[in-house]
Amino acid sequence: MIRRYIASISTSILKRTCAAAAVLAVTLGCSSTKPPNTAAPSGSIDESAVLAQSPTSLLAQNPNKTRKSLSLPSCPQNDAFTESVNFATQASNLAQSANSKQDWDEVAALWVQAVAWMQAVPPGSPRRAFAEKKVIEYMRNLVYSQQQASATRSQASTVSFSSDLLNEQLQLYLSYVAAVGPPDVLIVGSSRALQGVDPRQLKQSLAQRGRPGLKVFNFSVNGATAQVVDFQLRRLLKPGHLPQMIVWADGVRAFNSGRDDRTFNSIVDSEGSQLLAAGIRPELELDEPNEIPMCYRFPQPCANNNFRKAFTSIDRQSSGTGILPVASNATGGQDTHPPIKFLSSGRTGILPVASNAARYEVQPIAADAATQKTQLIPVSRRTTVALRQLNQLADSIDSNGFMAMSGTYNPNTYYRERAYVSGQYDRDYENFNLGGKQAAAFNSVVAFTKARKIPLIFVNLPLTDDYLDGTRLRAEQQFRQRMQQLSRQKGFAFRDLSQRWPGRNDYFVDPSHLNRFGAIAVSRLLAADSSIIWPRPKSSRSEG
Repeated sequence: MIRRYIASISTSILKRTCAAAAVLAVTLGCSSTKPPNTAAPSGSIDESAVLAQSPTSLLAQNPNKTRKSLSLPSCPQNDAFTESVNFATQASNLAQSANSKQDWDEVAALWVQAVAWMQAVPPGSPRRAFAEKKVIEYMRNLVYSQQQASATRSQASTVSFSSDLLNEQLQLYLSYVAAVGPPDVLIVGSSRALQGVDPRQLKQSLAQRGRPGLKVFNFSVNGATAQVVDFQLRRLLKPGHLPQMIVWADGVRAFNSGRDDRTFNSIVDSEGSQLLAAGIRPELELDEPNEIPMCYRFPQPCANNNFRKAFTSIDRQSSGTGILPVASNATGGQDTHPPIKFLSSGRTGILPVASNAARYEVQPIAADAATQKTQLIPVSRRTTVALRQLNQLADSIDSNGFMAMSGTYNPNTYYRERAYVSGQYDRDYENFNLGGKQAAAFNSVVAFTKARKIPLIFVNLPLTDDYLDGTRLRAEQQFRQRMQQLSRQKGFAFRDLSQRWPGRNDYFVDPSHLNRFGAIAVSRLLAADSSIIWPRPKSSRSEG
């Protein structure tokens, strides 16, 4: 998990590093081989000279000396604990006056270095146990500073499509394309797909089955219907951002033309949609910002490789001890990319919109002196409950657009806090009709993908027995028959998993949404489907 958060600002750090790019790849910083202000101990053996000679040749210089095992001196290194505290103090001091994205980026960069140096305290040091606790504290401050940078970015944000999650997903997708190119496989759909198909698991499972290196992204949006997916693919994304294959994962609710399609209606009425109608598509800025190069100093890998082992251990800690929870309660994300602009051949510019981001103030606090816990305290939150919930959701979306949900559905406790709603009174099934506007949108997507020779796989995602009452079950049967017929007529693939795990409540977070274990299971099933001809990687650029 730590690599996720360090990697989220590594792009901005590496863009601002000095010319020693080759050193960066090894040391994660712009430092020299010997850190500044570090002198070799008096009378010590020169390490390069030791490495240049074998142990035998050294002993041969004094044949009368008793033969003993030779231990090489450790590489020159500053005191890791002291270095970490220095960086933490700088970060704390800068946080008191930070009021821009650049300021908070610099605060985050300082916390990264504080974490790296504190984790480099040797395992045998008497300060190690204390240092491990400080790493956890520093990581929390790092996350907070990244969220502040993201919130500041949102305040100067972009044209909105009146869907907060679509805005977040769009910016992430465009940033993903800028970093590694268009995905080979794009997942679309509603919240059921957002939580129900794990891109990383699908990529890993495909690699195990002879399709390594595929890039997979989940561009699903809460509340998406067939009309929303049609909008995303045909109008929102430009041709160069389209994938080689599309996996549309959802269910019958997205195809009911009798229901009120509130998500699509709000998108159509948005300012962003008006620009699209004028032929202006959303784009990220192409030019890198002109910034003064800055160097960052990290602990150096020693000959015995303890430093790399330390980073392996912290990665394991982050995945096993809950240092950084998947679903954060804090506002903001980890985006460090430039804002979206709407570009056309004759006009450019960022259109200002009202910010949804929560505002924070940082209380004056004492700088961290290793014995004092540093906390950046939000004292003013001008957000609605709905916005806080949205930010929590957006914050839990990973770099591939997937939202992993850890809860487990238990019908014995679930309805103690929620009223049970049968299909007869469920608005998603209101005036049930598989024709109309949603059918037209689906046909449009099928024709669009066929014209561009993009294979389309529709996956009817699993549901629980509790959810499939009489009304919903009849709708599912109609939908299944309809999609099977259309798949034969129009040439797309249809995979029905709706009743694959009717009794596996441990795969669900609620009656109709999968949790992360269910998402993993679905991804593995898709990868194992021998009838699906998956593409080959189009680009050599890796997701990292």
